Amino acid sequence: MKKSESEQIRSASGIELKTFYTKDDIPKAHEPYINTSPGEAPYHRGFHKKGYRTKPWRIFQLSGFGKPEDENERIKFLLKNGETGFIMEHDRNTADHCYNVDHPQVLARREDVGLTGAVMQSVRDTAICLEGLPIETSFGHAGGAVVQHAPFALASYWTVAKKLGYQLSKLAGTGQSDFNLTYLGCITKQQIPTKAGLRFNTDIIEFCGKEMPNWVPVSIAGYNGADSGLTPDQELGSLFANAIEYLDEVQRRQSIPLEVAAKGCAGVSFRASIHIFEEAAKMRAARLMWSQLLKERYNITEPKIANLRIHCVTAGSKMTYQQPLNNIVRGTLMGLAAVLGGVQSLGVSGYDEALSIPSEHAHQMSVRIQQILQEETQLAAVTDPLGGSYYTEALTGLLVEKAWTFFEEIQDQGGYLACLDNGWLHAKAAENQHLEFMEMEHGKQQLVGVTCAEEDASPFQIDGFMGTDDAFDVALERLNTVKRERHERGASASLKALEKACRGEDNIMPPIMDAVAAEATLGEIGDVYREVFGDWNIPIQF
Repeated sequence: MKKSESEQIRSASGIELKTFYTKDDIPKAHEPYINTSPGEAPYHRGFHKKGYRTKPWRIFQLSGFGKPEDENERIKFLLKNGETGFIMEHDRNTADHCYNVDHPQVLARREDVGLTGAVMQSVRDTAICLEGLPIETSFGHAGGAVVQHAPFALASYWTVAKKLGYQLSKLAGTGQSDFNLTYLGCITKQQIPTKAGLRFNTDIIEFCGKEMPNWVPVSIAGYNGADSGLTPDQELGSLFANAIEYLDEVQRRQSIPLEVAAKGCAGVSFRASIHIFEEAAKMRAARLMWSQLLKERYNITEPKIANLRIHCVTAGSKMTYQQPLNNIVRGTLMGLAAVLGGVQSLGVSGYDEALSIPSEHAHQMSVRIQQILQEETQLAAVTDPLGGSYYTEALTGLLVEKAWTFFEEIQDQGGYLACLDNGWLHAKAAENQHLEFMEMEHGKQQLVGVTCAEEDASPFQIDGFMGTDDAFDVALERLNTVKRERHERGASASLKALEKACRGEDNIMPPIMDAVAAEATLGEIGDVYREVFGDWNIPIQF
């Protein structure tokens, strides 16, 4: 759509965009960094001097539905098609709340069970899901995206790995355990209070720091903040505000070296949206900000710690159910933005994202998009190909300035967790969502196939993924079997030990590992949490 000459155009972060840029547009504070090399502080130019030539980004697609064996089959399909790491997805109806399938809240929606991840209520389910997967050679994501679910998901994965003979000290992979997902992005019925969540995540960081040096304990997800409405500068500012909650708590505990904790927090997740240059600049800004934060706040300059590692997923919220094949183009462009920004791993949202979880074909296309970017474009030939561009460097510097401003606003509110508790972050996200909606309503923003070019010559191009219809029944049967066959005294004793640890100050991960090994179920562990910690007081009204 043609713009008037006088009309201002702004980036998603509210930065006014000029018609062209010169060196005079680069912020003075950013000028000293322009001529640094990739792999050198402050790392905005890239994580490694040779970039993707020697370290290709990991193709890392989220996958899972139905029964554990359904998820196992889909992961094997993706690995066969070229995925180089795997992410397990647990059923949101049970996992997010730490419920078993016989919980009244789940029974009321039994037809939804398994639609958004595989149902895994005990270590037996995790063992089925991991059967035959190359966990010793692949970088695995154990699931557990939600703070209160992460200890169970991680402990189950690790317990299965131990039974298969793998040493935890050598196992590589990642958890997530992110506040943005359910405290900001998907407000749920029951979550533990944020203070208890901070304890859980710090316990995971501490446990991995002592026992699992190759495991990324938590992965703060700017993605979920952005898909909830936060702008790129707010995504950056809130992510690092979350990070200092962990580092300050580790510093208070003095249980592991702060450098170990900082390395554990240095694997993060961002969203790559459709504004290519701003998104690429955001990844560059993130690395620069992490380096600044560690140096100025914690006096940490060790390159392997100060060099931020970024996983990125393309924006699912930008995919449309109208003319869904257009989403292949959107996914490719958003993936391009992430690669230009120098991320270490990438997932491309399925073209049927607005309709369902990815079908096999959509998942395959997401992998193929990344393979084409890696193999056919020469994107991997040059590290930081946008470096030195007046526009890119100006955007990077301005994003850093705006992100630190938002970071300080969060500190003025009492910190990241306080901003979740009082609804301040929710209000910011909602305000941005409303603004975007109004701009589309008034034609200032166009969405092809939705607000313009609506005519569709082939409206029935895809059906979307329908899932399975036996996930609930199989899960209920397996739950009853576990309770009937396990050593009941051992399970009960492990739950009592977990409750004691929760009421005290001991790290919860060792008793969680014991409880999972004793075949305590997800819902039983969740009941312990609810008894000890109560529920989070949701700050918004429905």
